[in-house]
Amino acid sequence: MLSRGTRLLRSLNNFGRSLRFCHHQQKSSTLHLPLTFLSEDETAMRDSVRKLATEKIEPFVKKMDEDGKIDPSCLDALFQSGLMGIEVEEEYGGTGVEQFFTTVLVIEELSKVDAGVALICDLQNTVIINAFRRFASKQQKEKYLTKLAKDSVGSFCLSESEAGTDAFSLRTKAVKKGDHYFLNGQKMWISNSEYAKIFVVFANAEPSKGYKGITAFIVEQGTPGLSIGKKESKLGIRSSSTCAVHFDDVQAEVLGNVGEGYKYAIALLNEGRIGIGAQMVGLAQGCFDRTVPYTLQRKQFGKPIYEFQGLQHQIAEIATKIECARLLVYNAARLRDQGLPYIKQASMAKYYAAEVATVTTSKCIEWMGGVGFTKDLPIEKYYRDVKIGSIYEGTSNTQLNTIAKCLRQEFE
Repeated sequence: MLSRGTRLLRSLNNFGRSLRFCHHQQKSSTLHLPLTFLSEDETAMRDSVRKLATEKIEPFVKKMDEDGKIDPSCLDALFQSGLMGIEVEEEYGGTGVEQFFTTVLVIEELSKVDAGVALICDLQNTVIINAFRRFASKQQKEKYLTKLAKDSVGSFCLSESEAGTDAFSLRTKAVKKGDHYFLNGQKMWISNSEYAKIFVVFANAEPSKGYKGITAFIVEQGTPGLSIGKKESKLGIRSSSTCAVHFDDVQAEVLGNVGEGYKYAIALLNEGRIGIGAQMVGLAQGCFDRTVPYTLQRKQFGKPIYEFQGLQHQIAEIATKIECARLLVYNAARLRDQGLPYIKQASMAKYYAAEVATVTTSKCIEWMGGVGFTKDLPIEKYYRDVKIGSIYEGTSNTQLNTIAKCLRQEFE
């Protein structure tokens, strides 16, 4: 335990660094913009994605939910608009946007219409492309980023039947034979695997070292021994496929360095959580936007139900919660873009956004009454889609553990 004097000295040093940072910022800009302020480029991107979601995706939402798969035209629209390679450099055929925050805006807008389609875009950008941009060799970037930006969906293979939250207890093994590694094992609950062309797979290349033997590998669709297993029939986000993936002596290419896969997974999921937070904010806002107009039109006792103070207070409270969740997500994304610590903020954003989206969708069904409980309107779909937010990319309890760990470090 640090002494009081040591803690005070550390606080003063941190304060000094903060002052120097603020002074530097003031020299470059005298105006501190609100978190929700969007530049012209960001506004243009948001508006174009909103238009695409309304025109190209919304007409297929109900059918995709019923069929449990994405319509090919929706996937084509994502690629053709550059949304499947937002941060990929132009030299590799990507959009070349340099801000992670822009990706967050895209995910939020897509989620207002369909959270499953948004998830496909989210995982492609925040996890798969991020993995190649950060850890791949020059040759691998040239080969795979070009494909990912053009027409290839990526899939992130980490979870197993006995390795969910305890991800590093995975049993998939990588054995080196000559100059190549071969994978054996099975992954579970793998998003986008049904139509993925590139897989980032985590396997243990040196089991004697425990989690420090975990390594990231690249496997392409069609590689002998790779097969897609059972497709899950899910409660929500049904336009995004979730399947088991089997590896039977599958030749794989190392991504990054052997034994550093656990570090890569942690880094990627820390950023991915901000994307899931954006998904939950968009989902909540989309559900809210479709519900409130109904309360202004629906009449009971001779007046719109919105006129009843009890309902007004509920609507105002939910609107406030959504805005708070959005601020947490935007703040985490902007911290990441500035190269500042963001792990605690990312966990806060994902945790709180999932909680807010859950209560929002539930309240929206209540406000709409019986019609909200039917499949005639999309409100019940939002209600089903939201549940996954407190489960994947780290459960809500895992986020709380991370937040508590960060807080302890701050106070010790």
